Amino acid sequence: MEQAAQPDPGQRDLELVREVYAAFARADVPRIMALFAEDGTVVQSPALPWGGTHTGHAGLGTFLTTLVTHLDSHPDTERLFADGAGHVVQVGRTRGVVRATGAAFDVPEVHVFTLAGGQVTRFEAYLDTAAMLAALSAPAPAEVAG
Repeated sequence: MEQAAQPDPGQRDLELVREVYAAFARADVPRIMALFAEDGTVVQSPALPWGGTHTGHAGLGTFLTTLVTHLDSHPDTERLFADGAGHVVQVGRTRGVVRATGAAFDVPEVHVFTLAGGQVTRFEAYLDTAAMLAALSAPAPAEVAG
């Protein structure tokens, strides 16, 4: 008897994280919440206005709301890989503008996802914090005379 091939856990994990990024891109908050465990944790440098440790769906909501209040940001994934044991790492850049001033930014980032039971249980976002703080404090770009 042939045994049915079991899905690769790393591939399942990659698909889940791709789904998270697609939900972020659509600003589909109900889907984002469904993809994150109710007791999940989001961590980013507390030096950033949206940073700190955020727990549960309420914490995730606070993180997302504060982030989008400050930035119009879009991740650009250069590498996405899974260890097959419940972790996915994204290496790339985040690009966009500061909402208050229109100042542009292009900052390297790494995201680390911990997954269990088909959901994100921990999301850690690392970026060049000094570069992001500089963008947040940069003056509005000068108007170009046409």
